[in-house]
Amino acid sequence: MLISVVVPCMNEEASIPHLVERLAQAVAPYQDRAEILLVDDGSTDGTWAAIQTAQQTCKQLRGLRLSANRGHQVALTAGLEAAQGERIFMLDADLQDPPELLGDMMGMMDRGYDVVYGRRCERQGETVFKRATAWAFYRVLNAMSDVDIPRDTGDFRLVSRKALDAVLSMPERARFVRGMFAWAGFRQIGIEYTRAPRAMGETKYPLRKMVRFAVDAMTAFSTKPLKFATRMSFASLGFSALMMIYVLHSLIVYQTAPGWASVVLAISLFSGVQLLTLGILGEYIGRLYVEAKNRPLYFVSEDTRAADVLPLRKVI
Repeated sequence: MLISVVVPCMNEEASIPHLVERLAQAVAPYQDRAEILLVDDGSTDGTWAAIQTAQQTCKQLRGLRLSANRGHQVALTAGLEAAQGERIFMLDADLQDPPELLGDMMGMMDRGYDVVYGRRCERQGETVFKRATAWAFYRVLNAMSDVDIPRDTGDFRLVSRKALDAVLSMPERARFVRGMFAWAGFRQIGIEYTRAPRAMGETKYPLRKMVRFAVDAMTAFSTKPLKFATRMSFASLGFSALMMIYVLHSLIVYQTAPGWASVVLAISLFSGVQLLTLGILGEYIGRLYVEAKNRPLYFVSEDTRAADVLPLRKVI
């Protein structure tokens, strides 16, 4: 198998027919040397039925159904685990990333690159808030991370089997796939493209999930938040020392201490620093707790290549 296309899907019933049509056109030059893997991440609509229907007209298509919703990154990991190709092409089901770039990416990989990622030079159909937060996310992440993660990129990329095997060997449960490929290294290059508006349906990343994703990314690839908490603690101690000098000076010179406002201000400041520090520590301790349980990332409940429903199986 030369090429595997991996697409995680969550409530994408309306998008599946058009998605499969464009993917089939993209892999047409490779004919029977290509496979298309659609991973249903516990959808609550008719996504799985749409995948089964599409398979009747696209013999290259294979569907995997997870037993429950595990999140975009885990669903992507499930598809990458199942992929059999020597080269693996990954993208989202919303078709904002054009599958027609596969040919250009294959050409770049023929020149010796192991990872060819898409870099968004323009984002059409997105709000100013979404563009601003995306711009800030990658720059803040790179400033805090110990790994140089390409800016303005997503999971839209073509990777070699060598690079994929390296990433799949990483045991962490909180997956940040694009960061894991950056950490793995190998020869990488970007291709700029214009990101189109979402073809159908609604975004699966509301603000709450975006914030959670950003926190996971930062705690997965940086210890700088812990160092920041330590610096904040020393800064609060320094401020406390200055406040003590100020109070002693007031008692000696003015025979009285200033009013309650300064006391309330100091207490509020120190309480805020303490809560922030505890929150940062809690994020890392929570990650350790999840890792220590060592539960499987997901279970596959159905596979369109199997005659019957597969038994639940551990993949990682």
